[in-house]
Amino acid sequence: MGWQRSGSAIKSSDALAGDARTALGRSRLARPQSASRRIAWCYTVPIAAVHVLALLACLPGMFSWTGVGLMLIGVYFYGGVGINLCYHRLLTHRSFSCPAWLERCLVLVGVCCLEDGPASWVAAHRLHHRDADQGEDPHSPLVSFFWGHMGWLLVQNPAARGLSAYDRFARDILQVPFYLRLERSLLTIWIYLAHAFAYFALGMMAALCLGDPLRAATQFGLSVVVWGVFLRTVIVWHITWSVNSLSHLFGYRNYETGEHSRNNWFVAILTSGEGWHNNHHADPASASNAHR
Repeated sequence: MGWQRSGSAIKSSDALAGDARTALGRSRLARPQSASRRIAWCYTVPIAAVHVLALLACLPGMFSWTGVGLMLIGVYFYGGVGINLCYHRLLTHRSFSCPAWLERCLVLVGVCCLEDGPASWVAAHRLHHRDADQGEDPHSPLVSFFWGHMGWLLVQNPAARGLSAYDRFARDILQVPFYLRLERSLLTIWIYLAHAFAYFALGMMAALCLGDPLRAATQFGLSVVVWGVFLRTVIVWHITWSVNSLSHLFGYRNYETGEHSRNNWFVAILTSGEGWHNNHHADPASASNAHR
């Protein structure tokens, strides 16, 4: 299948970059035929709601340095561990193995990013590798930058997010009862809300223990959840989505991989190495995308 390890011929980086720019200038994709124009409300509503909640960080009363610190740490912990390490390299590509209990813990970290259940995430990404920048790629930016970045999430696409896709591309994930329950219920939403409430409750209790009055402690707890959960979630989303968009449009190429993947240093810094995307498409099963 398209997500298994495969070799690629190495060409001159300058030559590849020139070839890619020329090809990109000629290429333009239509939406996947399987993607309808009906809004996927189960994705659109949470995405819009969390973006609105993240805007509360602009209110002076919602600011705290603790919240800022938790947001910065959380971007690299939840995004780096939950999405990049677990959902992507462990579950999708099986780049490494670990004990089952640890894998389940890592999956819970990924769920707290609100980027769907593990089977849905894996199925869409494996489909992307099979048809990268081709007609059925669910999120090629050759359709448009907005489509590749987030637009594809806002419409229904059974080929990427449906029972047939799960059966074809994520059957190994759904054979695990815990992951099957995550897909069949609203458990992912409840886990996300529970971890948000934990941020608020712990922040509020910490302030009360330090002698703050109830109102000030409540405000501090809210600042912790706004910055440490909602704003962090939005930032992790856009960092993850930038791999699909920016890393297929801007950067250099080490390998001729048959699509438009690129190595983008800016995205690599944000994503703990996922921005070395052309390296990844050349060898998807590698645990590390860095080649030098």
